[in-house]
Amino acid sequence: MTQTGTLQLSSSSAVALKGGDTSTFTQVTFPSPFPRGSTVIVVPFVQTFAGPDTPGLRIADVTVTGFKIRMNELAGSGKALSDGTHTSETVGWIASTV
Repeated sequence: MTQTGTLQLSSSSAVALKGGDTSTFTQVTFPSPFPRGSTVIVVPFVQTFAGPDTPGLRIADVTVTGFKIRMNELAGSGKALSDGTHTSETVGWIASTV
């Protein structure tokens, strides 16, 4: 089973640097839940080029009903490489079971 979708995603927050803190993530719900007990994988990709800085994406908490996503401009060695704010971009995603 495979599902796809798009969403408009932006960032008004600083670059997230603390693993596990999903307080600034956006919840995405699959059009149809995957079967209970499934292992789900999600592959997102930015579809547009609206902002000048590289819009990194972070995924968290993937379940059979959805996932959390955040635009997180680049970070390296535990430090932000930009201010973190980013204009709205279209993000496409594909989700499937293993």
